[in-house]
Amino acid sequence: MDEKVVIKKPTEEELEKLSVFSWPIWEKEESEFDWYYDEDETFYVLEGDVEVRLDDGEVVKFGKGDLVTFKKGTKCTWRVKKAIKKHYHFGSL
Repeated sequence: MDEKVVIKKPTEEELEKLSVFSWPIWEKEESEFDWYYDEDETFYVLEGDVEVRLDDGEVVKFGKGDLVTFKKGTKCTWRVKKAIKKHYHFGSL
């Protein structure tokens, strides 16, 4: 089975190849909310600290400098522990 979430520390070259810094920016204060991904989302975290509990109970954590992909069909609960700011892209890359 494919992983629901992929988290990695990208190189500058990877970020440039993906044109990450041309993607829109999304920001969110400390909060908790449920989310469902109806398509893939990839994002690069500029600042923040987040824990996400997946519907199977697994918890993933990410923060500044992480490149994160949530796969289509993932249900989860976000817990933004420190305000997040990220570049994001919906759909496949």
